[in-house]
Amino acid sequence: MSFSFMNPAAFFLLLAIPIFYVFRKTRLLQRISFPITFADWNGYVFSWNDKLLKFASALSTALALTAFLLVVIAFADPVVHRQERVYTTRGTDIVFVIDSSPSMAARDIGGMLRIDAAKQAAQTLIQNNSGAEYGLVAMGNEAALLVPPTSDLEVFKSRLLSLNLGELGEGTAIGAGLSCAIFHLVSSKAPSKCIILITDGENNAGEIHPETAARLASENGITIYAVGIGTRGSVPLDYKDPYTGKEYTGYLDSSFDSAPLEKLALGSGGRYYGVENLQAFSVALAAIIKRQAVAQNYYLRNVNSQYYDEFLFAAVLAAALSWLIRRLLLKEFV
Repeated sequence: MSFSFMNPAAFFLLLAIPIFYVFRKTRLLQRISFPITFADWNGYVFSWNDKLLKFASALSTALALTAFLLVVIAFADPVVHRQERVYTTRGTDIVFVIDSSPSMAARDIGGMLRIDAAKQAAQTLIQNNSGAEYGLVAMGNEAALLVPPTSDLEVFKSRLLSLNLGELGEGTAIGAGLSCAIFHLVSSKAPSKCIILITDGENNAGEIHPETAARLASENGITIYAVGIGTRGSVPLDYKDPYTGKEYTGYLDSSFDSAPLEKLALGSGGRYYGVENLQAFSVALAAIIKRQAVAQNYYLRNVNSQYYDEFLFAAVLAAALSWLIRRLLLKEFV
């Protein structure tokens, strides 16, 4: 990534600042004013000693100079140059199946809710692996596809962040979640396909047994990786029901048998990872990506991002603040 100005000659406008200062000091440029002295023959001449007003005056001047500097930078046309990879061959298709049951509101992953830790780990993964396509399935009492496998990472991240606990019920339908992901991966032409199941419990809902889904995944060349999230014992929980708005605060007796998840993963050629902190979560996802990585062809494309509008908007904002200080606080009307 690099930064440059398309019109650097605009910086010659900065010479106006010292020229203006010299003109003011030599009295070649002065404001037209009509001084009025408020004093009697024996009284005191008015003087301005208020520290707050002096500070406001200095701040207003600084904002005015900042506005001028920002306008000059905008006219210089700042541009950020970067390169991005454009893949010409398919990579790995990855579908996250995330548990959205209320127990994922337990706060035991580095002080974060389990669901928030899962979201953060998933975001970190996709930022570092742009060659893959990502999909998202949420599961509760039932399962629903939220994002089909896509290379549009912004769409994926937006829906991931908007995932709410309890919106699909209070159960954990692992079999239904896996089946939903498998259905949308079967027809994929990607050379590598996998499911990353993130849950803190056992299957207790849905009409499809997880082992049936795992067998279906294996038959279609889809690898399942299971991530069991959470610590053991009594952990704090903060949950807000998405339908009633009622908030629940208390403690959750966190304990589940990881053996079924291990069996699911191993049966499809994958692995099980138990995570109790963000570092372990990141390590687990990195290991999954490494196992599923495939060679891809790509070329580099130059992308230029211009920031003229942003600097000009900042200049207008600084000038407006300077004017407001002088008009409302300093009571100046010229």
